[in-house]
Amino acid sequence: MKIGVMSDCLRLGPLEGIRRAAELGADGVQVWTTDGIMAPENMDKARRAEVRDLVDGLGIRLASLCGDIGPYNDPAQNPQRVARQKAILNLASDLGTKVVTSHIGVVPEDPAHPAYRALRAACGEIAGHAAKRSVTFAVETGPEKATVLKKLLDDIGSEGMGVNLDPANLVVVAADDPVSAVHTLGSYIVHTHAKDGVQISGGPNPSFQELPLGQGGVNWDRYLAALKEIGFEGFLTIEREVGDDPAKDIVDAMAFLREKMGRR
Repeated sequence: MKIGVMSDCLRLGPLEGIRRAAELGADGVQVWTTDGIMAPENMDKARRAEVRDLVDGLGIRLASLCGDIGPYNDPAQNPQRVARQKAILNLASDLGTKVVTSHIGVVPEDPAHPAYRALRAACGEIAGHAAKRSVTFAVETGPEKATVLKKLLDDIGSEGMGVNLDPANLVVVAADDPVSAVHTLGSYIVHTHAKDGVQISGGPNPSFQELPLGQGGVNWDRYLAALKEIGFEGFLTIEREVGDDPAKDIVDAMAFLREKMGRR
């Protein structure tokens, strides 16, 4: 497994964030492309080549793009959102990464629910486009339990569809066990977020607190062991959304992961 950093968490701007992540010792970076200067409409052919050369020159990898365009539970909104998601998948292909992560909205348990049908149709179309570009559209875990998400993935049945497993989201939002989720979602997992936290109150609108790795509800020893058991060799990408000193928090998180994985 490799350690990545969500470059925007460094609060330096995309390109400087990529450089800083490399300086901090990351193996790779995830870049925000939903809007801003890295959005597909702002990335012409020359700029795409520039970013790819930057990453290659730093000796790191572009672990994934973050392209949160959903939710996809409204048929009236889906055509525009699907088109935009496809543009981000094209960007990923041009930049040389194989993964685009996104939230898709809450997956209903009942496949007859209108929101489920809308989600399935939209994600099926996106996954088909992803497969043509040799990219995986990776749904981020969290709003629903892993067993519910897996039913949708199995229903769509596309090689262009995968999972970005965020263990903290499972703990703080879905009250689900990340270790069980690893075994449930298995080969669908193509990317993960390294994040931790605790749920303060449950219900349909849970409250929670993000915490440094090892201080929340994720059992990292069992979680990393589960990833190893299924043969996952991708990125553990650190996502730190709070805190006054993001660089220090990310360095601490990398040290934590390296210790847990026996790396120095």
